[in-house]
Amino acid sequence: MEVADLMKQTDKESFMGALQMWFDKWQWFLDERSTNSATGKTFYTHKRLRSAARSLKNNLPWLFTWYDKIEIGIPNTTNSIDGHFAELKNKLCNHNGLSENRKRKFINEFLKV
Repeated sequence: MEVADLMKQTDKESFMGALQMWFDKWQWFLDERSTNSATGKTFYTHKRLRSAARSLKNNLPWLFTWYDKIEIGIPNTTNSIDGHFAELKNKLCNHNGLSENRKRKFINEFLKV
């Protein structure tokens, strides 16, 4: 779904328009059904694509929070926090014998920094 790649390069209105055009063009494909020969039941042929498309549509109000609340200064990607979580995961791997309670304490201390 190349429309999803536009999300980080465009504004909210342009993305919403492109997404709607994609749905208009490919709705027939998303609605395609296949039949299970053993049971006779039908199912959506492209379940994973359908799920991804529906997720974009349902989460659209929150995808551009950074754009709607520009005065707060929210970044439009999660790159900076992803690096922070990677560091946390690496440190937790080095301490893989911790009990669940101690892991929670470790994470709480790590996130306070």
